[in-house]
Amino acid sequence: MVAAPRAVVPPLALCGATVVVALAPPEVVRADVVVAEGRVQALGAAPAGAVRRDCAGSLIVPGNVCAHHHLYSALSRGMPYSLAPPTDFTEILQRIWWRLDRCLDEESVRASAIRGGLDALLAGTTTIVDHHASPNFIDGSLDVIAEALSGLGARSVLCYEVTDRDGPERAVAGLMENRRFLARPGALVRSLVGAHASFTLSDETLEGCAELAGEAGVGLHIHVAEDDVDERDSLARHGMRVAERLADKNVLTGRALLAHCVHVDEAEVESIEAAGATVVCNPRSNMNNAVGRSPFNRRAGHVALGTDGISGDMFAESQAGFFAAKEADLATAPQWPLVRLAQGARLAGQVFDEPLLGTLRPGAPADLCVLRYDPPTPLGADNLAGHWVFGLSAAMVRDVYVAGERVVEAGRSARVDAAQVAARERPVTERLWGRLEATPAHTYDPRSRS
Repeated sequence: MVAAPRAVVPPLALCGATVVVALAPPEVVRADVVVAEGRVQALGAAPAGAVRRDCAGSLIVPGNVCAHHHLYSALSRGMPYSLAPPTDFTEILQRIWWRLDRCLDEESVRASAIRGGLDALLAGTTTIVDHHASPNFIDGSLDVIAEALSGLGARSVLCYEVTDRDGPERAVAGLMENRRFLARPGALVRSLVGAHASFTLSDETLEGCAELAGEAGVGLHIHVAEDDVDERDSLARHGMRVAERLADKNVLTGRALLAHCVHVDEAEVESIEAAGATVVCNPRSNMNNAVGRSPFNRRAGHVALGTDGISGDMFAESQAGFFAAKEADLATAPQWPLVRLAQGARLAGQVFDEPLLGTLRPGAPADLCVLRYDPPTPLGADNLAGHWVFGLSAAMVRDVYVAGERVVEAGRSARVDAAQVAARERPVTERLWGRLEATPAHTYDPRSRS
C-alpha cells in the first residue's frame, strides 16, 4: 500500500513585534518570526503563503526556564497549619514540606502537576525542571507528572527525590523510580536522577544515585547547603563539607544540577565551578526560609534561577533575585537576571540536546512568549535588562508557544479549560489538606548529629 502524501503545513509568521533573539549577551531585532516544524525557521519578512499572526505592539522573548521547581507544592497555597511555628530550617521541613509530601497520592500529584504546569505556562515559563517527592506514591509518580505537563504542552525535565529520611525501602523505591523513568523519554520530556540533600542521604544511597546518573549519562539534581545544617551534618558524619563529599562520590560533574548552595565556602565554590556543575539560585524561597544568600548570587558562570516551588513565574523570580542581589551590593548590574535565565536555558538545552534552546535563532526550538509590551521608551540590546527588571511581568503574557505549538492564546490555555481544572482541583485539595491536618511532624532530625 502506498502511504498517503503528508499534508503540507504552511509556516507560521509572528509579525510586527520587537524580538529578543537572545538574553545573554542581549540581541534584539525588529523582525517577523517564522516558525515551521516546531522550530524558528527565519527572522525577517514573512514569506509568501505563511499563516500570519499580528504581534504589532508586542515583545517576543524566548520561553523562560525554571531550573528548580517543586510542582508538588502547587496545592499548598493557604493550606492549614496548626503546629507550633517553625524556628529554623529543619523545623520548616519537618512541620511543613515533609508532612505535605507524605500526604500526596496519585490524584493530588496529578492535580499539583496540572496546576503548577498551567501557572508556569501562563507566566511564560515553557520548561520546568522539577524535583519531585511523594514517599507514599513513588512508583509511577513521574509518569503522572510527565503526562500532566505534556497534556498542557509544557517542556519538562523530571526526577524523583531519593532520600533516606523515610526509611531504606523508600530510598530504594525512589532510586528505582528514577531508573525506570530514565528509559522513557518523550518529545517534551527528559529526566535527571534526583536526590534530596547530603544530610538525608547515606553513603550507600548517594553512591547509588551517582552510579545511576553515571550509567545514564545524566546529571544528579540535588539540594546543596541550603541551610547550614547540611554542612554541619556532613562534617559530623563524614569529616568533610558537602561539596567535598559530593566530589568524593562522583556527583560533581558538568551535568550536575545543584540547588541553592547558600552555605558553601570559598573552597566549595571553586570546586563546583571547576567541575562545571550548574548552580540554581532560588532567591524568593531563600528569603522566605531565612536561610541567607548564595555566594553564587555574585558570580557569573554556570548559575541559573529556579523558584523552589514558590511559583512558576520567572519574571517575578528574576526581578526579586536582582533586587535582593542589589540590596547586598549596589554594583549589581541589571543584566544579573538575564545571564542567569540564559544559563537555565543552556542547562535545559544540554538535557534536550538542543543547544539553541532559550534563543530565537534560526534552527532553535520555537519555545517563545508574546508579551503585550509596547513601552514609551526605546528598547534595544543595550537596555533590554532595564526593561526586563523594571517593565516586564507575567501579567503581560499574551501567547506562549512550545515546539511551535501555541499552548497559551490570549492569556488562556489552548489545551485545557482553567475554570474546569480549578473545579476539579478543589475537592482534591480538600482531601489532601484533611490528610495533612492528621499528619504529625516528621521525626527525622539531622541536628542531633551535628
